Amino acid sequence: MTTTAPARCFGDDDPLYSAYHDDEWGVPVHGESALFERIALEGFQSGLSWLTVLRKRPAFREVFAGFDPDAVAAFTADDVDRLLLDARIIRNRAKVEATVGNARALVAMHAAGETLDALFWSFAPSSRPDVAPASFAEVPAQTPESLALSKALKARGFRFVGPTTMYAAMQACGVVDDHLATCPVVLARG
Repeated sequence: MTTTAPARCFGDDDPLYSAYHDDEWGVPVHGESALFERIALEGFQSGLSWLTVLRKRPAFREVFAGFDPDAVAAFTADDVDRLLLDARIIRNRAKVEATVGNARALVAMHAAGETLDALFWSFAPSSRPDVAPASFAEVPAQTPESLALSKALKARGFRFVGPTTMYAAMQACGVVDDHLATCPVVLARG
């Protein structure tokens, strides 16, 4: 009799994707650069496969100065043009310009005494479900919290931060935990 290992929520068919699922997705993320990176990459992912973004993540980190908000906020139009010529990343002008603009919005938040970490985590749901979802049909595409986070970021000048994109960021950063009940990550928790 052979037994099959439980399937991950996603990523079983690619080692990079599996490692991301097992080690990063749903793990709490804090810190300005780390959260800025996740928000930027979720924006770049919009309309594409997350695996595409994962494969390009090292190049994104390189060309966006490790997602240091101060460094990216100082990017010029020449920097944007340079990035649009770099085939190692997703070359979408609106997304590149949004990332630079979002860095500037984050620097302005810091100047106003705010942090992205405090703002982002302030939208965590007040309670977590006792039972993991049985299937992705039970996982929402957006929630009232992701809508509120989207509005709060847009009010501060961020772009490419719609409620669905922000829900994906909340999942990626551990603000919500949508690992399925049959997932090895959930089963390992006991």
